[in-house]
Amino acid sequence: MAEQVSVPLFEGSDWDFALIQRIYDAVEQIALNELKLDVYPNQIEIISAEQMLDAYSSTGMPLFYKHWSFGKQFVANEMLYRKGLRGLAYELVINSDPCISYIMQENSATMQTLVIAHAAFGHNHFFKNNYAFKQWTDAEGILDYLEFAKSFIARCEERHGQQAVERLLDCAHALMHQGVHRHPRVRARDLKAEAAREAEREAYRDRIYDDLWRTLPAEPKAPVVEADERRKELNLPQENILYFLEKMGPRLEPWQREILRIARLIAQYFYPQRQTKVMNEGCATWCHYQIMTKLHQRGLITDGSFMEFLQSHTNVVYQPNYDVPQFSGFNPYALGFGIMQDIVRISENPTDEDRDWFRDFAGKNDAVGVLKDVWANYRDESFISQFLSPHMIRHWRLFQVMDKQSETELGVAAIHDERGYRRIRRALAREFDIGRQEPDIQIVDVDLAGDRALVLEHLVADGRLLDERDATMVLQSLADLWGYEVRLKELDAVDRRELKAHVLSPQA
Repeated sequence: MAEQVSVPLFEGSDWDFALIQRIYDAVEQIALNELKLDVYPNQIEIISAEQMLDAYSSTGMPLFYKHWSFGKQFVANEMLYRKGLRGLAYELVINSDPCISYIMQENSATMQTLVIAHAAFGHNHFFKNNYAFKQWTDAEGILDYLEFAKSFIARCEERHGQQAVERLLDCAHALMHQGVHRHPRVRARDLKAEAAREAEREAYRDRIYDDLWRTLPAEPKAPVVEADERRKELNLPQENILYFLEKMGPRLEPWQREILRIARLIAQYFYPQRQTKVMNEGCATWCHYQIMTKLHQRGLITDGSFMEFLQSHTNVVYQPNYDVPQFSGFNPYALGFGIMQDIVRISENPTDEDRDWFRDFAGKNDAVGVLKDVWANYRDESFISQFLSPHMIRHWRLFQVMDKQSETELGVAAIHDERGYRRIRRALAREFDIGRQEPDIQIVDVDLAGDRALVLEHLVADGRLLDERDATMVLQSLADLWGYEVRLKELDAVDRRELKAHVLSPQA
């Protein structure tokens, strides 16, 4: 059935707010009625290049506390942008309810159409429906919580001094990647209630405060507790270092604990985005490609506009070969979009090979249904391990190279055969396993009645030790927060043989 041809929404690159509304309505009709996307209410905001640079510097959030590192990033990004050494994103989108999409005022009308389709509907659907975001983030409460965090830290600067607050934030930022719960034993927080909880805690402290408490004699020495019992009482081992510091830090004031809590909750908010980069960008790219194509087929955008879109889209999904200077690994846009396009092909026009590999959906003609299930129930590692097909492996000319430290030559471990496809797919999926990308470091012991030294272990996978300089800097931040000595042992993950040890004391 031929597509109904309509009058183009625009001709040329100029736009105004009325046109943005018409573009949004046309994109929304396709996204909701035809692709059946399920999204948060949208809030579209148009910003300048300088505002985009400012958003870059503060993790893209519309509200954020002040810190010197954000200004440093702003200056660096601005210099590169002014010299023409880097471009700016066409958009920024916030995982919130309503979903906030920032679009650049320098964009052409075609690009505004593209970014609305990409961000306001593609990313928006993924944020709302993916299990990792549902499990770990509170889209409805994040903006209110950021407003609370900004005002709380500003009050702390007034009471305790800007330098003291910045030092604390420096340490907290250094530990943010080790300040998340990686397993679903902890339920997602209601961020709207966090500000109320802190107000209650502060009111309680004011209510019970009595200066006479300072004159009480020191508490008697705590009884000796066996190591196993001590670790059980402290819920050790603990992977979330910021959480442990917040609860157990012996020298932290209440306001310092609250700032650590702020850093920890913000780190947890961003954790699903680090797990789903390929899927998130692939989803948004696939959605904008479908929407822009349908707009063109119906005459709502001109041939010239569609060519402008295709040029931008091609640049976004370009994957450099390994032997060109631009190569820096896999482009998440290209990998995600490529596998999702392949899912459509397998659903609609499968080969015998596809039917053998993907019996659940090959030839069922329900591509959108399969994709929506994928977007909801997978993360990058499981997505690649389940849906990278032999066809895509051949198309991308993938093979596995084995580089063993004990051998002087590289070896080809997997080629394009039945066993090789599975090994390549498994190896590529592991590259996107966040559990392998980041070190497995846990607090394993602390004797609060003894020397109070904090003991940590790093289980070393594949012989990859921590970088000496980075480890020293991060452990120094941890020691400064803890207030006592910090000891880190790096152990082989297989036989727990000690490979290296680090010991840091707090700075005066």
